[in-house]
Amino acid sequence: MQALCWVHDDLNQVDVGSYVLKVCGQEEVLQNNHCLGSHEHIQNCRKWDTEIRLQLLTFSAMCQNLARAAEDDETPVDLSKHLCQVEKPYKEVMTRHPVEELLDSYHNQVELALQMENQHRAVDQVIKAVRKICSALDGVETLAITESAKKLKRAVNLPRSKTADVTSLSGEGDTSKSSTRGSMNPENPVQVSMDQLTAAVYDLLKLHANSGRSSTDCAQSSSRNIKEAWTTTEQLQFTIFAAHGISSNWVSNYEKYYLICSLSHNGKDLFKPIQSKKVGTYKNFFYLIKWDELIIFPIQISQLPLESLLHLTLFGILNQSSGSSPDSNKQRKGPEALGKVSLPLFDFKRFLTCGTKLLYLWTSSHTNSILGTVPKKGYVMERIVLQVDFPSPPFDVIYTTPQVDRSIIQQHNLETLENDVKGKLLDILHRDSSLGLSKEDKAFLWEKRYYCLKHPNCLPKILASAPNWKWVNLAKTYSLLHQWPPLHPLTALELLDSKFADQEVRSLAVTWIEAISDDELTDLLPQFVQALKYEIYLNSSLVQFLLSRALGNIQIAHNLYWLLKDALHDAQFGARYEHILGALLSVGGKRLREELLKQTKLVQLLGGVAEKVRQASGSARQVVLQRSMERVQSFFLRNKCCLPLKPSLVAKELNVKSCSFFSSNAVPLKVTMVNADPLGEEINVMFKVGEDLRQDMLALQMIKIMDKIWLKEGLDLRMVIFKCLSTGRDRGMVELVPASDTLRKIQVEYGVTGSFKDKPLAEWLRKYNPSEEEYEKASENFIYSCAGCCVATYVLGICDRHNDNIMLRSTGHMFHIDFGKFLGHAQMFGSFKRDRAPFVLTSDMAYVINGGEKPTIRFQLFVDLCCQAYNLIRKQTNLFLNLLSLMIPSGLPELTSVQDLKYVRDALQPQTTDAEATIFFTRLIESSLGSIATKFNFFIHNLAQLRFSGLPSNDEPILSFSPKTYSFRQDGRIKEVSVFTYHKKYNPDKHYIYVVRILREGQMEPSFVFRTFDEFQELHNKLSIIFPLWKLPGFPNRMVLGRTHIKDVAAKRKIELNSYLQSLMSASTDVAECDLVCTFFHPLLRDEKAEGIARSADSGPFSPTPGQIGGAVKLSVSYRNGTLFIMVMHIKDLVTEDGADPNPYVKTYLLPDTHKTSKRKTKISRKTRNPTFNEMLVYCGYSKETLRQRELQLSVLSAESLRENFFLGGITLPLKDFNLSKETVKWYQLTAETYL
Repeated sequence: MQALCWVHDDLNQVDVGSYVLKVCGQEEVLQNNHCLGSHEHIQNCRKWDTEIRLQLLTFSAMCQNLARAAEDDETPVDLSKHLCQVEKPYKEVMTRHPVEELLDSYHNQVELALQMENQHRAVDQVIKAVRKICSALDGVETLAITESAKKLKRAVNLPRSKTADVTSLSGEGDTSKSSTRGSMNPENPVQVSMDQLTAAVYDLLKLHANSGRSSTDCAQSSSRNIKEAWTTTEQLQFTIFAAHGISSNWVSNYEKYYLICSLSHNGKDLFKPIQSKKVGTYKNFFYLIKWDELIIFPIQISQLPLESLLHLTLFGILNQSSGSSPDSNKQRKGPEALGKVSLPLFDFKRFLTCGTKLLYLWTSSHTNSILGTVPKKGYVMERIVLQVDFPSPPFDVIYTTPQVDRSIIQQHNLETLENDVKGKLLDILHRDSSLGLSKEDKAFLWEKRYYCLKHPNCLPKILASAPNWKWVNLAKTYSLLHQWPPLHPLTALELLDSKFADQEVRSLAVTWIEAISDDELTDLLPQFVQALKYEIYLNSSLVQFLLSRALGNIQIAHNLYWLLKDALHDAQFGARYEHILGALLSVGGKRLREELLKQTKLVQLLGGVAEKVRQASGSARQVVLQRSMERVQSFFLRNKCCLPLKPSLVAKELNVKSCSFFSSNAVPLKVTMVNADPLGEEINVMFKVGEDLRQDMLALQMIKIMDKIWLKEGLDLRMVIFKCLSTGRDRGMVELVPASDTLRKIQVEYGVTGSFKDKPLAEWLRKYNPSEEEYEKASENFIYSCAGCCVATYVLGICDRHNDNIMLRSTGHMFHIDFGKFLGHAQMFGSFKRDRAPFVLTSDMAYVINGGEKPTIRFQLFVDLCCQAYNLIRKQTNLFLNLLSLMIPSGLPELTSVQDLKYVRDALQPQTTDAEATIFFTRLIESSLGSIATKFNFFIHNLAQLRFSGLPSNDEPILSFSPKTYSFRQDGRIKEVSVFTYHKKYNPDKHYIYVVRILREGQMEPSFVFRTFDEFQELHNKLSIIFPLWKLPGFPNRMVLGRTHIKDVAAKRKIELNSYLQSLMSASTDVAECDLVCTFFHPLLRDEKAEGIARSADSGPFSPTPGQIGGAVKLSVSYRNGTLFIMVMHIKDLVTEDGADPNPYVKTYLLPDTHKTSKRKTKISRKTRNPTFNEMLVYCGYSKETLRQRELQLSVLSAESLRENFFLGGITLPLKDFNLSKETVKWYQLTAETYL
C-alpha cells in the first residue's frame, strides 16, 4: 500500500487489484490476497537479513509468457486418448508404418511361393517373414502360428495331385482379410496352409493391438447380453498359456520356471496365492516358457470388488549345473523373482476381463540399466510377454455400483455408550494411525462406526477396519461415507494410499482435497504423483484434479512435469506416467510445452557435460569442463531458459569462467548462470550424475513441512531449506547455499584433529561476524537452526552424518546435506553402526551454543527449543506416517514397506505425553553430546578426505581468523614489531590475548593488533608448509604443566613470542614480507574495537559474598489419574561461596512428612551453575483434596565427594495455590530458607 500511495495521491481513484509486487531478479509476483510475510521469498530475505527488493507493476505488465494463449483455447484437446486406457508396463505403441512394411513383405513372399515351381526355398522365406512380424510384436508366437508354419512345411512335401485334409486352426480369425494375391485352386494344400498362416498372423496383429486397450476380441456390443457381476456365481479362472521372448541368458541359467498367481484388493490378498507347475523352455521361432495351465481361484465373480487386481510373478529356478549365475551371490540357490505384472479384473468401463491378453512383465533386467543413461522402453526380446487366456462367455459381465438410500441417516451418540466401551473406543480413535490396530480393535471399531461421526479424522481408521469390500456390503459403507463430515485435505490424503482402492472412497477423498491451497499442493506433489500408482484407471478423479490445478498454476504444472518426467523410469508404471505427462502437456498450452522442452534440453546437455567430467582424469577435468560447456553456452545463445529447480529464475547465458566441479566421488558440477533479469544476482546450482537424488528430495520435503509446522506455531528455527530436483535416473540439480562451508573444511583449518577441538566453529563465525552484535546474531541463528537440525535428523533417522555433509553459513545457520541414509539405515563399520549417537551434537557446537566452555542459560534455551520442536512434530505423527507411506512405491532403497515406517513412529513416541517426550529428548541431547563416536567419525572422515594441497586457493582465507588475504603493497612495510603486553579476556571464556605493536614505514604513530597464542601457532604452522626448506625461528613450546590460562604462563609466552617475531622479521624478505605474514599483522575489526581495552574491576571473575543464595528453578507441575507430576526442567544462575562451579541436584518433599517417605531426587549435574535436568519426580496415589493440604518443598544442593553436600537454595510451594486441572510451567526464585 505504501508503494501505491507513492504513485497515486488519491487511493480512492485506484484499483488496487490492478497492481502486483514483483520480486526483483525473478519472474515471480506476490499474491495480493496473502500477507507479505507468508511468501517464501520474503521469509528467506528475513532469514538471511537481506534487503527485500520488490517492483511495483500493473497487472497488464506482468510476465505471462507461460500462460495458455487464445490459440491453445481454440485447439481441441482429446483427453480420452490419454486417460481412458489401463496401461501395461513399458507398453510400446505399435506404429502402423513398419508393420505395413513387414506385412507387404510377407504377402510378396506368399505370392512368390505360390507361383514358383520349387516351393521349398520360397516357403522358408515366407516363414522368415512371419518370424520378423512376430519379432516386431515383442517376440509373441501364438499356437496358431506355430501349428500353421509346421503344416505349411508338411504341405510343401505333399504331391501336387494329392489333397490334404487341412482344418483351420484359427476358427475365430477373419479370413476375409487373409485372401492372398494370385489365388490358386483352394483344394491345393499349400494354398490352404498359406491361408491358415495368414489368418494366424492377422489374429496375432489383432491380439497385439488390443493388448493396449481394455476391451478385447470379446468386444461389447448392443447385441450381446449383459450380466451383472453380483449375480455371477462362476469362479474366477483363466489359462496361463506361455511367456514369450525369453532371452538365451535365461535359458542357460535357469532350469525351470513357475508363476505365482495372487488376487488382491486394498493391497492385501483376497485368497491364498496359487502356484503354477514348473516347466522349462521350448524353442520354436524364439524361446518361450509354455504352461498351458488352467488356474482356478475358489472365489465367485460376485464376491470380487471392482478394484480387484490379478498379480502374476515369474520365478526362475537356477540351473544347478550352470557354472555362472546372474546373481553375484554364488551361494544363493533358491528361486529368483524374475518379473511381475498386475492386471485389473474389471476394465475402466467396468466389464470383466475376457479373451486372450498379452501382459508385459516388469522384468528385473529393466532396473539394471547403465548408470547415468536413460533406459529405452522397448527391450523387444528382453521384455517378457505373458499370454493369458480368460474365458470368453456369450455375455458380458459388468460391475454395477449398489444403490444407496441417502434419506437414511444413522448417527449414534457416543455418550450413550457404557464407560468402559466408550473408553475403549476413544482410545482407538486417539491412536496416531491404523498401523497398530489388532483384528479385535478393527472389528470393534467397525461395529461402533456410527458413534464416530463427531470424530471425522478417524474415517481412514474405520474404512481400514471394514471386514471386506464385497458388493453385498458396499451399500452400508457408501451410506456411511455420504453421512461423513468433510475431512481436512491433509487428513483425506491418507485415503489415497494403497489401503483404499475403492473408487467411491478415492473420489470422495479428492473432493475433500480440492480445498487444499496451491502452496500446500506444491509441497505435497511427490505424494500425489506416487498415489497415481494406486489408481486402477487413469480417467480418475485424482488425475483430473492434478491436471486441473496444473492448468491454473504454473508452479504446479512445472513441478508436476518434472516429477512425472522422473517417474517415466519406473519399470512398472512408466507407461502410465507417460500418458499422464502427455495429458499435462496437452492442457498446458504451446508456450509452456516449449519452455519445458527447453529445460529438458538444458538438463540433457548438463548431464552430458557431467558424465564427461566425471570420466576424465583428475588433471584433465577442468579442460574437459570448459570445452564441454561450450555446447551449453551455444544453447543459451538461442534461448533464455527457466531453471528446472525454480521456474521464476530465468538464465540467459553461462558464466563459463565461474563454472567448476567439486572433488567428491560423484564429481558434481558447479554451474554458474547469468540472470536474465538485470536486477537479479548470478544463479549458482550443482548438477550431479551417478547419484539418486529422490531420497534427498524426500528428506528435504519432510524437513520443509516440519519447518512450516513450526512457523505456523510461532517457532522460527531459522531452517535452511534448499531446493533439490531429480531430473532423471541418477541425475539431478541442487541449489547451492551461498557463504557456507562444510564443518570439515572449518575444522581442518585447525589440523586433522580439528574435530576434537571446541573452538573452530565459534572462531570461524567470529571471523565473519567481527562485531559483538553480529556475532550474537550469528550465535542465535546457530542455536535455533542447530535445534531444528537435531529434531529433524532424529525424527527422519538421517544417518551417515559426518562433517562433510553438515554445513554452516557465515550467518550462523547450520544445515545438513546428502541424505543417502535415512529411516535409521545406518552406515556400518564392519558390524558396528557408524552413527552411534541419536543425532550430531558435538562439543564445538555446544561451545557456540553456550558462548564458551561452561554451560549457560543459552544451552537451556537450546534444550527448550529442541523439546518444543519435537513435541510440535509429534502432534503431526499421522501426517508424516501418511506422507512416507505414500512414497513406499517410489522405489527408494530404504523405503520399501510399511516396516520402514516403524523407525519414524518409534522416534515420535506418539503415545507419550509432552512432558514424557521432553524428558526423552533431553536424554537424547545428553547422549549425543557425550558421544565421542561422533567426533571420532569426523576425525576418520578428515583422514579419508585429507589432501596435501599446501595453502588454500585464492578464493579461500589464508588464515582462519582473517576473512581475506593482504599484502605489504596494500598495507605498507613494517619497520618495527614487538609483543607489547598481554590482557586477560573473558569472552567467551577466560584466556590471554597478546598486544602486538606495529610501526610501518611512513607512519608516525604505531598501531596495535590483538592475537592469541593459537593464532601465532597457526602462522608458524602455515609458514612451515610454504617454506619447508627454510630455517624458520623456533616456536615456543605449547605444552605447559598445570593450568595454561594463568598470568605466569602469559608473561613467559610474551617474552618467547616477542623473540620469535624479532627472529622472523629479520629473516629473508621472502619470508618476512610474504602475504601470510602481512595478513597476520593486518588490523581486523576486533583490533580497532579492542585498542586500549582493559577489563574493569566490576566485570572481574564472579566472587559471591559468603552465605549468598541466588538463582531460579523452572518447574512443570501437573496432575492426572491420581498422580502429581513435578518436572524439574532448568536451574539458572546458581551461586557458591567459593566461586567454584557446583555439582547441583534437586531434592523434593511433600510436607508434612515426618518419616521423609516423600523424598524424591534428580540426577547430579556436574560442574555447572546452569544445569538442565528435565526429569520427572512422581507422587502417586494422592487425591486433589489431599494435595491441597500439602506443600512442595524443593531444595537445590551440590554433591561433593570430599566434603559434605552443601545447600544452594530452595523454595516451598503450597499446592493449594495451583490449578491442578492444567499444567503450570513457571520460573521460581530460590531462597535461603531452612529445608529437610
